[in-house]
Amino acid sequence: MEMLENLVYDETQYIGELDYELIGGEKFFMAAAAPRISHGIIVMRLGTIFTRYIDEKKITAFVVGDNVDLYLSNDYHFRPDLCVILNPKLIENDKYIDGVPDLVVEVLSQSTMKRDIGIKKNLYEKHGVKEYWIVDPWSKRIEVYHLINERYELDDIYSACSAEELDKLKDEDRAAIKTDIKVSIFDDLIVDVRDIFKWWI
Repeated sequence: MEMLENLVYDETQYIGELDYELIGGEKFFMAAAAPRISHGIIVMRLGTIFTRYIDEKKITAFVVGDNVDLYLSNDYHFRPDLCVILNPKLIENDKYIDGVPDLVVEVLSQSTMKRDIGIKKNLYEKHGVKEYWIVDPWSKRIEVYHLINERYELDDIYSACSAEELDKLKDEDRAAIKTDIKVSIFDDLIVDVRDIFKWWI
């Protein structure tokens, strides 16, 4: 992919200066209100889990959090909630992510939900993001998609239930709940979804 350094000097294109995402050349302005506190907690907890694993394993990888610009191409600029990047060249300009991350996480909000589960999911798939997580903070669920033969396949839906919620379930329903996410881009990282939502269960 060609580097996009020319965009950083164009204030009509560089979304580090403007609060919008660019999808197919069309601008979608971000909500003026700050995200909910729960949104920030979820992003921080996920970022901490990924960063701790990377540091312990001494892997060359980077966790990039909220409000960093992602340039998939000239027509597609996003601000994902969290990215994991294995190729340091994607962030060597220190201004924006220039290319395709290995894993992207989007935490749903009322203002962005439709894009996150629709067109952005399709574009992450098209551009080759290997793993995509959609985090639903209301139902405490995470949908995980893996890129297989250039198409997203649902790995599974992982849920964090409170003790009260579990008590209401039948034994077979309780046994069907999955909590341990195997992160496909790493050899042996398992993320317990209950660690992400621990303050709400």
